[in-house]
Amino acid sequence: MTHFVHIYRWVVFLLAGGYVLRTLIFGNYDGFGGPLRYLTVWALFASFFAASRMMAIQEGRSERRWDGFVCMTAVINTMVVFLFWRLYFADPTSVTDNGQLMAWHLELYLHLFGPLLQLIDTLFIHRSYRRLGAPLAWLVGVIGGYVLWTELVISPTNATPMGAVTSGLPYRFLNNLELPQRMIFYGSNLAIAVVLLLLFAAIAWTVRRFLPALIAP
Repeated sequence: MTHFVHIYRWVVFLLAGGYVLRTLIFGNYDGFGGPLRYLTVWALFASFFAASRMMAIQEGRSERRWDGFVCMTAVINTMVVFLFWRLYFADPTSVTDNGQLMAWHLELYLHLFGPLLQLIDTLFIHRSYRRLGAPLAWLVGVIGGYVLWTELVISPTNATPMGAVTSGLPYRFLNNLELPQRMIFYGSNLAIAVVLLLLFAAIAWTVRRFLPALIAP
């Protein structure tokens, strides 16, 4: 089983690394901030680092468990999947430039299978979510950092997308919201992140309680 887990983690690591390189080389650099304007890309980079830590643990190169970071990454990834598809099916132009999805393999990896592969590791292999203080702090830091990045840096330095209220925010629908409405949106998504963290913690407890470990802790 350890051999299977090693292969699984190599696949997760190589896929994440490959899509990170693709993003860096072929990403959209039309505006200031380039690909880093988008939460999806923040989640992708976090997935790559989390995968690298899982490989380091697997190969005995790290004594840290990195629970806080990997739990945060799983929650952010799940939020990205939920928000993207909910907004896309409501109005495709709200989260894409012209309503058209990217290449099918890229879309499926970024907004489905990549996050799922990382979540599976946290729940069934790494068995994270034992203490929730660190992942909660990571969530507040990353979400708060992204909000400050988009509101204070990205919006003032980009002319597009344009909305009815403002311009430059990376997702078109945000530019149609007044600042108090955007703050409510950000706050509600932080609340969703906390709920997801608690949900994953409950699932992880059940897994630890009833399923045998795939590798030695």
